[in-house]
Amino acid sequence: MTRPAPTPVHFLLVDDLEENLIALEALLRRDGLVLLKARSGPEALELLLAHEVALALLDVQMPEMDGFELAELMRGTERTRRVPIIFLTAGNPDQSRRFRGYEAGAVDFLNKPIEPHTLRSKADVFFELWRERQEVARQRDELKIATAENARLLEETRRTADALREADRRKDEFLATLAHELRNPLAPIRNGLQILSLAQSADTSARARAMMERQLGHMVRLVDDLLDISRVTSGKVQLRPELIEVRTAVEMALEASRPAIEAGKHSLTVRVPDERLWLRADPTRIAQVIGNLLTNAAKYTHDGGKIDVSVEREGGFVAVRVKDTGLGIPAEMLPRVFDLFTQVGKHLDRAQGGLGIGLSLVKRLVEMHGGEVTVESPGADRGSTFAVRLPLAPDAPVVPASNSSVRAARGQSRRVLVVDDNADAADSLSELLALSGHKTETAQSGPEALRAAARFRPELVFLDIGLPGMDGYEVARTLRAAPGSRATVLVALTGWGTEEDRKRSAEAGFDFHLTKPVETEQLEGLLAKLARNPA
Repeated sequence: MTRPAPTPVHFLLVDDLEENLIALEALLRRDGLVLLKARSGPEALELLLAHEVALALLDVQMPEMDGFELAELMRGTERTRRVPIIFLTAGNPDQSRRFRGYEAGAVDFLNKPIEPHTLRSKADVFFELWRERQEVARQRDELKIATAENARLLEETRRTADALREADRRKDEFLATLAHELRNPLAPIRNGLQILSLAQSADTSARARAMMERQLGHMVRLVDDLLDISRVTSGKVQLRPELIEVRTAVEMALEASRPAIEAGKHSLTVRVPDERLWLRADPTRIAQVIGNLLTNAAKYTHDGGKIDVSVEREGGFVAVRVKDTGLGIPAEMLPRVFDLFTQVGKHLDRAQGGLGIGLSLVKRLVEMHGGEVTVESPGADRGSTFAVRLPLAPDAPVVPASNSSVRAARGQSRRVLVVDDNADAADSLSELLALSGHKTETAQSGPEALRAAARFRPELVFLDIGLPGMDGYEVARTLRAAPGSRATVLVALTGWGTEEDRKRSAEAGFDFHLTKPVETEQLEGLLAKLARNPA
């Protein structure tokens, strides 16, 4: 049976200037994509009524009806309220306009002039999502036709249809939860900004900043989880295995999850054997696995509960068990807890958040290490036990390494150039480095960075990729070509963190690649590494 050709995917481009529409059309053109162009809000609404649209790119500044008003009308109509929206703006919108855009349903903002690679990569995501939806619909239709052949196929198709409906329901729940979890921190962050503008007391300002940092950290963790599960499911995660002690991985996980455990006033018991148990594994990912299980135990255990962590050798494997006295798992949910987007009940009283991807990520990472993860629970409100089994390293060292942790020494003072078109980002990173004893300068564009480098002769450059006009890749290549710059350490700062992005930054001459927002510990680790291994 010949498979029918997929129907075209439609994108809607809305801009009151014809030359902007022509430029967008040239950047986005590809096989199978139909670009619908409109020069006003009313014209765009007519096209939306006539076509199913996979993505709408809306100019913010338009006469009569601006982009925000058009987005709000789209959200008020059943046919168009789920259409993803990317706003195009000539400048950096202020916080209030960004909040309005996100409340109207925006998934992103792009600043003009638009960086072609960024636009195409974002557009490709929505093109492929629409094609996958078409493929699912096609397969569902074929299964429905096949059910007419006999009763056995009919029953099989019913089961498949039920699975599709369940997947669709879970997908809808996930999207609703994602919107809820991402918007929840926005309210206190917005309030915090207002407090900072009005506060007369340093204590009030400090409390507001601490609150905003907590909420921002929560959003960053959600985004990191989304990126991790996307990379794992698409096979883009590359493990970096090395010999590590199980005890070290458990300590790393405990350090990361301790704030959640202490916030719940839980009692914690950790039992690790005296025997050195070694893994050939990626230490960051194994700590992430154990940390996810500990954080889940803290989330779903009533305040003052008990959490027990134990490590045991089981033949050629090591078993790490995390046991809690929390909400437990109903028997019918046990086979599904590791499925993507699955959440056990709603537990609104816990109000801890979560996207239903953490346990799926745990399972996939453990399997990538050749292990398995299982769960047991006597039932609701009777706690649960998660067990991770990993193969012991066949090449464990004969002489155990020292168990004492060594704190990295402070590096020597360096001349550091920070380049970022966001003045707040550049100034705050520069100030942080200055407090650590480094001599710093800042620049906010590519040409300004090159002039500063020629004058300041930095030993270390933190360079934003997404600079307007002359981007960070071009700046890096120009710096590398300059006489006397071979020893300069170039660090890429970017919101893009895939393996392909890292490869591209390395090809441009960068020595390191950091994904925004950069954690203080990550920055300190890099400086300590440079201190140990000077250029």
